[in-house]
Amino acid sequence: MSATVSFPVPSPHGPRTVTLSYARVGDGEPLLLLHGIGHHRQAWDPVIHLLAGERDVVSVDLPGFGASPALPDGLRHDLPTMNAALGALCETLEIDRPHVAGNSLGGLLALEIGREKLARSVTALSPAGFWTEAERRYAFGVLQGMRAVARRTPLPLVERLSRTAAGRTVLTSTIYARPGRRSPESVVAETLALARATGFEETLRAGIGVRFADDIPDIPVTVAWGSKDRLLIPRQGVRAKQTVTRARLVRLPGCGHVPMNDDPALVARVLLDGSR
Repeated sequence: MSATVSFPVPSPHGPRTVTLSYARVGDGEPLLLLHGIGHHRQAWDPVIHLLAGERDVVSVDLPGFGASPALPDGLRHDLPTMNAALGALCETLEIDRPHVAGNSLGGLLALEIGREKLARSVTALSPAGFWTEAERRYAFGVLQGMRAVARRTPLPLVERLSRTAAGRTVLTSTIYARPGRRSPESVVAETLALARATGFEETLRAGIGVRFADDIPDIPVTVAWGSKDRLLIPRQGVRAKQTVTRARLVRLPGCGHVPMNDDPALVARVLLDGSR
């Protein structure tokens, strides 16, 4: 069941109220799940039931994505603001230093939270921030193209395409290695989420100069990369390991950029191992 929560976040002009949509299920130590740019918390649905038996799982729509509204005036969709908002979310939900796992943008945010020592462990799936400038431009161009297609494609055509494996491949093969496994309903929902993401452009602009360049020596860190990631190419995982020197680098064979749907059992095992 989804819920919303509101809380104040500091800004240069005084506190601003941020509202986030989230879902919470399971028992055990807390595990916060963060999705990528243009996606929504339902990206984690294929693994939620595999995690909930051992973790108190909180999946959240980031500001301006999914069911969460964009940040109010006075707050930017940048890393410091996102970190402040997620820290305030945890405080409001009475979650003390959760395990944090994220994909793409969410992986970068998870690493940022870990660097600030606000997490018990970090698991980052194809995290942003380990690119060269050419790789960043390529990824941003692909994301902008996906956004344009999602916004211009009429909903009846999206629904029709989603009914066949070939159509789901047309719509989602950039981020999934096995798009035929995604349900038609999920493909329609995530296409709409990308088209309607009010925080997309500002979040993308804020990422232009982003590089993750710090080690995280004090907590367990796992970096996992799909072998068929077509958005953030797998060699970026080697750079992540060189930067976060004690991190465990895990390959996800046959998985794309959003691996949770390509191999739910493998991803759930990586997340649970990383949070032990």
